[in-house]
Amino acid sequence: MSEVKVTTAHDPVSAVDALLSVGQTPLLPPAYRGPLRRAAGLTQRQVAQAVGVKPLQIIRWEAGEAEPRLGERRAAYSRLLQGLAQQHPDVIASTTVP
Repeated sequence: MSEVKVTTAHDPVSAVDALLSVGQTPLLPPAYRGPLRRAAGLTQRQVAQAVGVKPLQIIRWEAGEAEPRLGERRAAYSRLLQGLAQQHPDVIASTTVP
């Protein structure tokens, strides 16, 4: 379960919004991940550094062997994939999802 950080200026509405958003970060299917990264000319190491994980995690995420855990890293990876999909719609159109 996600932990809500409480500060001296606790905002109950923000805390509830954080609880509601847990698990709501969608990811593109693994079949799109590697092709989108390659279309953008990015290496797995570059993506790993940007997201804050080791390159092995990117390899596993692209292969569909694992999924990013909930939280900031998953949100960052999702944002990257969505941005790359907008920049490279041809990859989405030409990739077959099993």
